[in-house]
Amino acid sequence: MKTLRQSFFILFILILNITAQDKLLTVEDVILGSFTRFAPTSIRQLCWLPETDNYVYVEGNGEASALFKSSIKSSRKDTLTTLKELNTKLESENYKKLTNFPAVKWDNSTSYLFWNMNYWFSYNIKSKQLNKINSIPGNAENQSTSPNNKFVAYTIGNNLFVNLEDEGKIQISNDIDTNIVNGQAVHRNEFGINEGIFWSPNSNYIAYYRMDQTMVTDYPLVELSTTPARQMNTKYPMAGQVSHHVTVGLYNINSKTTTWLNTGEPLDQYLTNLAWSPDEKYFYIAHLNRDQNHMQFKKYDISNGEPIKILFEEKDDEFVEPLNQMIFLPKSNDHFLWFSERDGFNHLYMYDTEGKLIRQVTKGDWVVTSFNGFDKSGKNIYITTTKESPIERHFYKVNIENGKIERVTKEPGIHNVQVNSNGNYFIDSYSNFKIPRIVNVLNKKHEVVQNILTAENPLKEYKIGETKIFTIKNNEGNDLYCRMIYPPDFDETKKYPVIVYVYGGPHSQGVLNSFGVGSYQMWFKMMTQKGFIIFELDNRGTSNRGSKFAQATFRRLGTIEVEDQMAGVNYLKSLPYVDENRFGVYGWSYGGFMTTSLMLRTNGVFKVGACGGAVIDWKFYEVMYTERYMDTPQTNPDGYKEASLLNYVENLAGKLLLVHGTSDPTVVWQNTLAFAKKASELNRPLDYYPYVGHGHGVRGRDALHLYNKITSYFLDNL
Repeated sequence: MKTLRQSFFILFILILNITAQDKLLTVEDVILGSFTRFAPTSIRQLCWLPETDNYVYVEGNGEASALFKSSIKSSRKDTLTTLKELNTKLESENYKKLTNFPAVKWDNSTSYLFWNMNYWFSYNIKSKQLNKINSIPGNAENQSTSPNNKFVAYTIGNNLFVNLEDEGKIQISNDIDTNIVNGQAVHRNEFGINEGIFWSPNSNYIAYYRMDQTMVTDYPLVELSTTPARQMNTKYPMAGQVSHHVTVGLYNINSKTTTWLNTGEPLDQYLTNLAWSPDEKYFYIAHLNRDQNHMQFKKYDISNGEPIKILFEEKDDEFVEPLNQMIFLPKSNDHFLWFSERDGFNHLYMYDTEGKLIRQVTKGDWVVTSFNGFDKSGKNIYITTTKESPIERHFYKVNIENGKIERVTKEPGIHNVQVNSNGNYFIDSYSNFKIPRIVNVLNKKHEVVQNILTAENPLKEYKIGETKIFTIKNNEGNDLYCRMIYPPDFDETKKYPVIVYVYGGPHSQGVLNSFGVGSYQMWFKMMTQKGFIIFELDNRGTSNRGSKFAQATFRRLGTIEVEDQMAGVNYLKSLPYVDENRFGVYGWSYGGFMTTSLMLRTNGVFKVGACGGAVIDWKFYEVMYTERYMDTPQTNPDGYKEASLLNYVENLAGKLLLVHGTSDPTVVWQNTLAFAKKASELNRPLDYYPYVGHGHGVRGRDALHLYNKITSYFLDNL
């Protein structure tokens, strides 16, 4: 029989557990804590120590941070470097102290490299020797270190420079006209382009982009913080207008000369997926026509810059989108892997450098989302795919000779895997919508041999409703993946309003079997606490479902996506606990376009909408992205007319809030200003809020104002 004291203790624990899971989220929590307090615990800079079975990582913050090493064979934890130790070395040589442990790049098993301000250092963990390798000017940008880790290329303004070990700053380009840009990303970062500097494997050459924008129209952005306001022009080629011209230079480190590749015409073609041969004799470029439906993969002679041959071509009635460089096989100068969607799904193909197709390496109605390297033998590759499910990511080993595929990861969810240099062990970090994060070490048999981290649920003290992931069918019979987040005290005998969150555009996938973090996900959870159901659906046009699914919206952006979103609405209406008279919708950017489309093109199904940075008319958006999916306004006038939301303003009956950054260089302000003007002309109700000085997103304290405004908008009107 329990004593009175025991009974009180049990009651206390029960009350504690109830109150511990009874906290409610606030807008301040959503904005200020999404990526800190509510992010699952992670291990910083976790990676394998080169050529060993040990892994390294950083722990601690500020002056207490340090670099550690652990072994899979024991629980021992060795300190490799403390920040205090590193700062002592830096100060002794008159360099500034670090405030936190720097991001490191391992050179070998005993030495790592790091940046401190504008200085590039190496540090030996055995000898405790600090060496300054190189430095760059304080105004340098886009720095890129050479493969031998000795040289640094960078840009200042619109020109490219390189610092060698002993020769100091060398200017590679010398364009006075600031409308000509060297060494930076081009084509508005489409086609997987994120940089403009490409070192050769042995650090003897630098390939770089040169972008001539002199022919592109200046687009005015306005700086409103000055008196009077100041005009800031940016180059913004809109759909159907004149685009920039790009060329590629090859700079020889030894001779200090540049060879220009004869990339030919038309001058407004796209040059993508730049790559060197391992022996530095040849250079490769994927040439894509402006219509983006014909790609030629060309081989160049670096000695004179002339094209040698077209290795192969790819054509498509809708679009071709080369996103990845060629991948040479280990110790081979003449065999490589190439990503292609030619069979309807993104897969890897093996070619030789004469253009002969050797074989298709991966195959199936699933997508290779990333290439993760070769094993030590070079006979097998590691890839991440959607083979198990479009909403999951699993890691596989594939034999490049026979295509035999072996699954490494087992638990449901999104996996990120690192293989050690011997291929004996894997660090597997994964999450799913129930598991915040687990990090394990797997052996060659893919068995868990060590748990490095099992993160606690950062929301364990909060009232959080259930999340469900499921599929519904659209009118074409396609499976559409959906996510529903329920209120914490859900009662299916009651009627609930629904907020549909939508993005819906190319290169997106919202519904994944992962643990939701970030401002959007936290806002969803907060709104469920206020009595809303949150619903999200990935419509046709989104990624990782194959080219047919992605290309379904071609030349008709907004129409097919609305059809699929309405399939979701019809499903919601079939649920007894959904109030079909209280549908809201929220999105940003392409999601802003979709939010406004759903408010205007669904016969008043949605009562309330709120969105930011919305594309209103695709003729206002940039060349590369828009023309891929819509062709030009000149060749597809009916498609642009159908997609333009200016043609549906008269349908606006519900409550719609548009917000926009006044300095948005991505979706220019003209989009929603044109909508506001049309709404006033037609005397249609519209709420509008400009965020002064912000770009395509609202940052800092203004983000708090934004989310308070959007939250109140749904609470007051839905």
